[in-house]
Amino acid sequence: MTGGPTLARTREELAAALAAQAGTRAVVMTMGALHAGHLSLVHGARAQADCVVVTIFVNPLQFGPSEDLAAYPRDLEHDLAALAGPGLLDERDVVFAPGVEQVYPDGEPEVRVSAGRLGTVLEGAARPGHLDGVLTVVLKLVHLTRPDVALFGRKDAQQLAAVHAMVRDLDLPVRIVGMPIIRDDDALALSSRNAYLSTSERRDALALSRALAAAVARAAAGGPADEVRAAAAEVLAAEPGVVVDYLALVAPMSFEDVDAGHAGPALLTVAARVGRTRLIDNVELTLLA
Repeated sequence: MTGGPTLARTREELAAALAAQAGTRAVVMTMGALHAGHLSLVHGARAQADCVVVTIFVNPLQFGPSEDLAAYPRDLEHDLAALAGPGLLDERDVVFAPGVEQVYPDGEPEVRVSAGRLGTVLEGAARPGHLDGVLTVVLKLVHLTRPDVALFGRKDAQQLAAVHAMVRDLDLPVRIVGMPIIRDDDALALSSRNAYLSTSERRDALALSRALAAAVARAAAGGPADEVRAAAAEVLAAEPGVVVDYLALVAPMSFEDVDAGHAGPALLTVAARVGRTRLIDNVELTLLA
């Protein structure tokens, strides 16, 4: 197949494009400014289903009043070109790039999804209402695209946990797949916000991945929870250009802090500011004691 995907800008265009698809369907939800991390999700979707839908929508509900909604990068032409790369989208597929009026035709919705306790800790505490906004648009896009499977990156680990909880608790007929974090050659986790970093700020930002690596090494050596977290904290404290928002060692799905004697899977998650840019990262590890 040599043709490109159908571009749908309205609900009606999306419905017509979906009606022309046959077989199973996977969806990848993005806010555009696509990079290799997003494209890895599309590659994963290509392997999971017969047809793929990529949504490109900068969702205002998940931005706080002091956040970068207006400045968030938007370049649909660039995104469409990226999606036309080898092994990505073809004539079977759809790109849904609606305006705000298509997703929220009556303005800001009165009824929204609540992330519950997950929306009050860590990312939820730092960005009140953020996860509620994410879940609300994810639910709407699931209804609009009707996928069999939806793929999300593990870099936004708390978001992924919240989506899993929503699908479970609201009985949504979609399978959620978490995909690995994609890192640049210098180990910085890929993010659209990396473009905001200056050269020196990017060097400072590498402390996040170094901190996670130090924690993994301490866990592999048999260190308990407090030592694992402390190993990461020490690396971050040594980099004055990094202002830590939170650093937490939690259960991967509930995001509750693990206790001192925890043995088994855990997630170390960090959020920090480098200059004016807020970055997040995480790593899954296993505590031996």
